Amino acid sequence: MLIFFYKILPLIKKEFRQIRRDFRTLFLLTFFPSLLLLLFGFAVNFDVKNISIVICDEDKSYDSRNIIESFSNNEYFNLYNVINDRNKIDNLIMTGKVKSAIIIPKYFSKNLKSNNSADISVIIDGSDSNTGGTIINYIMLISQNYTENIIFKFTKRIGKDLYKPIELRTIVWFNPELKTVKFLLPGLIAFILMIVATVSTTLSIVREKERGNMEQLYVSPISAFEIIIGKAIPYLLLGLIASTLVLFFGVIVFDIQIKGSIILLYLIIILFIMGALGMGLLISTISDSSQVAFNISLFASLLPTFILSGFIFPIKNMPIFLQVISYIVPAKYFIVALRAILLKGVGITYFGEEVLFLFIFASIMFGVSTLRFIKGRFK
Repeated sequence: MLIFFYKILPLIKKEFRQIRRDFRTLFLLTFFPSLLLLLFGFAVNFDVKNISIVICDEDKSYDSRNIIESFSNNEYFNLYNVINDRNKIDNLIMTGKVKSAIIIPKYFSKNLKSNNSADISVIIDGSDSNTGGTIINYIMLISQNYTENIIFKFTKRIGKDLYKPIELRTIVWFNPELKTVKFLLPGLIAFILMIVATVSTTLSIVREKERGNMEQLYVSPISAFEIIIGKAIPYLLLGLIASTLVLFFGVIVFDIQIKGSIILLYLIIILFIMGALGMGLLISTISDSSQVAFNISLFASLLPTFILSGFIFPIKNMPIFLQVISYIVPAKYFIVALRAILLKGVGITYFGEEVLFLFIFASIMFGVSTLRFIKGRFK
């Protein structure tokens, strides 16, 4: 092992010198992932809050004011205004000033107290289906709580207890606040590391081709596998530094807790980065120019990681043929393992298959890269 390291040490030093001379590559490998994490972490968020809403109060009663207060004292809604004329609602929604409107009709309080149906009209901007569906759920929840409060007060006044056939007690594990950023962050880490690691190493051997240095590598006394490993190690070390910075910002900025083993966390990060580096080196061996290599690596790393990894889109909701393709996307397995460690704090017994796939994928990528390099050596 020590002899192997001494044989590839000059190549590692040479690669580090080339990276150090290119400030853009150094920045791309170390600080750019953290910058992307901060940008995506704040931008990619499905928590719908501060929804602008207008309430048309035609009743002007004590009960209607209570409903208005329910929406104004709420983190999900931002009360734009309370109006008296429902004809103004169309313009407010059409211009995008509000996303939703509630109309409390005249005689609402009177109907409520006389045990008649007290209707409230809700108008929602459905151009954004995700936000529209969330608004409906929020309004239904507030309405349900308000209704239960009225029933409770009524039964208390007549001296009876409110009978609830089923009382739901919800316990949320792993992410009690249901913050989407905690769900998305492992996917963001996978997305960023895959792109950066693949693209950076893709240019490694192609650069040697463009500079006319391949003959020196071909006649060197070290084997093709040793050359591939020597090319990968500097990027692996820089990838680990970038991963540490990304995790640091995840903990400090987004309040992510690492509930599982740190050692296990870095083990799967190393396996994932090695797989990405191996794929980048493979692309590098089959490409004749930096432009071609860059385009292939971007396509091979960006689209599968973003679409077929479960990062944002649930894989089970996809057509069967896409679900089948997702089985060869390494980010899918990395995200499962990362969420298990960060959110659940479980051990390797819960995601052993994912770790095995990452190991096999990295081994295949480096094996095929070595064979491609040998083929180029004996052309």
